[in-house]
Amino acid sequence: MSGIAAPLLEPLLSLFFPAHCAGCGRAVPDGINLCAACDESIEKIRPPRCEVCSQPYAGNVPTFTCPNCHGDAFHFECAIAVVRSSGVVREMVHRLKYGKEIWLGRVLAGWMNEGLDDPRLKNWTPDALVPVPLHPRRLREREFNQADILCHELSRICGIRVFSPLSRHRYTTTQTQLDRKGRRQNLRDAFILGKNGDVTNLNLLLVDDVLTTGSTLDACAAVLLEGGAASVRALTAARG
Repeated sequence: MSGIAAPLLEPLLSLFFPAHCAGCGRAVPDGINLCAACDESIEKIRPPRCEVCSQPYAGNVPTFTCPNCHGDAFHFECAIAVVRSSGVVREMVHRLKYGKEIWLGRVLAGWMNEGLDDPRLKNWTPDALVPVPLHPRRLREREFNQADILCHELSRICGIRVFSPLSRHRYTTTQTQLDRKGRRQNLRDAFILGKNGDVTNLNLLLVDDVLTTGSTLDACAAVLLEGGAASVRALTAARG
């Protein structure tokens, strides 16, 4: 749609395709992604939460490292997640990945943009956003990579470039039913740097939809650091 035609067509588009809530489908004012009820149901992740993996903590402490991360060496410095993966959020992620509702990437990226203000990113500027890659077989099945969608939507908002140096060269079974140890074994040697994957001295922000155990992000971060990246941190829309 051209810059001249857009202002003329927008009222007609609003008439025939009125804005609706990304969660429940109710009509909402233009420019609003969620109705009040869905918006209120979403749990934002705020301190206190694990400094490493963003797991929320019910106590009252200034800093906290959860039992899963305590003493466990990740290759990423921290993984920031913005909202809990439950209810409306979980359904939206599922609809994006499996229902091919790619437009939802815009909504999730809006939350992720809030994550860029997290104190753990203070005094650290990413040179690029790096999507967690899909294996070519799974990419053919799904027809798109949701992490790549989120990267480009987030880049459109914040201006940080998208860089895709990673490839997933080994097909792995689904991670859903595996614990952390099983996930790490499943992901062993799954990722490599591609032909144009020069990451030397770059600060890289890994991007994915949901953080569960952190195993996928950790495997990707390990490859990036082995390839010469200066540092790796991670950002996801939701925390499982």
